[in-house]
Amino acid sequence: MINREWHLLSRPVGWPKPEDFALVETETRAPAEGQVLVRNKYLSVDPYMRGRMSAAKSYVAPFELGKVMQGGAVGEIVESHAEGFAVGDHVLHFGGWREYATIDAKGAVKVDPDLAPLSTYLGVLGMTGLTAYAGLLRTASFKEGDSVFVSGAAGAVGSQVGQIAKLKGASRVIGSAGSDEKVKLLVEEYGFDAAFNYKNGPVSRQLREAAPDGVDVYFDNVGGDHLEAAIGSLNERGRIAICGMISVYNSTEPVPGPKNLGRLIQTRGRIEGFLVGDHYDLQPQFVQEVGAWVASGELKYRETVVEGIENNLEAFLGQLRGDNTGKMIVKL
Repeated sequence: MINREWHLLSRPVGWPKPEDFALVETETRAPAEGQVLVRNKYLSVDPYMRGRMSAAKSYVAPFELGKVMQGGAVGEIVESHAEGFAVGDHVLHFGGWREYATIDAKGAVKVDPDLAPLSTYLGVLGMTGLTAYAGLLRTASFKEGDSVFVSGAAGAVGSQVGQIAKLKGASRVIGSAGSDEKVKLLVEEYGFDAAFNYKNGPVSRQLREAAPDGVDVYFDNVGGDHLEAAIGSLNERGRIAICGMISVYNSTEPVPGPKNLGRLIQTRGRIEGFLVGDHYDLQPQFVQEVGAWVASGELKYRETVVEGIENNLEAFLGQLRGDNTGKMIVKL
């Protein structure tokens, strides 16, 4: 079978350009012993993938030039040479950015399309959901009564952070987003107490207006002026969990840090970065608790779905621009 897959041709400088990538036709490789061949149905694109396009040393190896990229995917097994995996089973795996993936079965997790839509295993019940859960509850040490500020709050992670905080008894949840439409969504559908469009004025001023009594927890998806504003509004013993800094991912020059870091001495505040991979021990607890909220309708989610492998790159660039509401998904 002919397979289409995306290759990285050159390492982007600044914003990725279409000529940095190529959609290549290859022959599908038959699975060896212990492997399965999967026809992908949904692919994930995520901000962290921008870092893997660089050669800089990081927590995960960079994409190799001239070879297919990787990412989360859900698909159906069409050929199996692995015990415990049958043709027709659906699996979550990391062979994305392609139509067909031949993978080691030990790297696949069976999922049930009858329990939840397949796409949710890439979002609300998948890695992004666990990122929100672990970052808020473990890294930020959220406790009942905390006031919480979330940047990038209409995205896949941010929207879940705010809702989990409300369900866990936050006194106030504030979100920032990049459009008035998204701000309305945060308040009217996701139950945030307040939200603002960061394009409508200085973040520090808008945050003070939305959280006049300060914030106890800041969940950072953006960095830059949002992080500086959060430090300025942080209450005593406040905690900041750094999940991502999408505002600086495409910068070509060093980005200055917050000018008010010294305020952490006064507040005895704490900033801590985290990676979801360090918290997979929470997976059973996460699936049980969040799965129940999703089933009951207490926790809502949105997906932005782009159709076709040929549009995988545009979907990736779109979520860097903030075009998505909720999880950005590519449907094949």
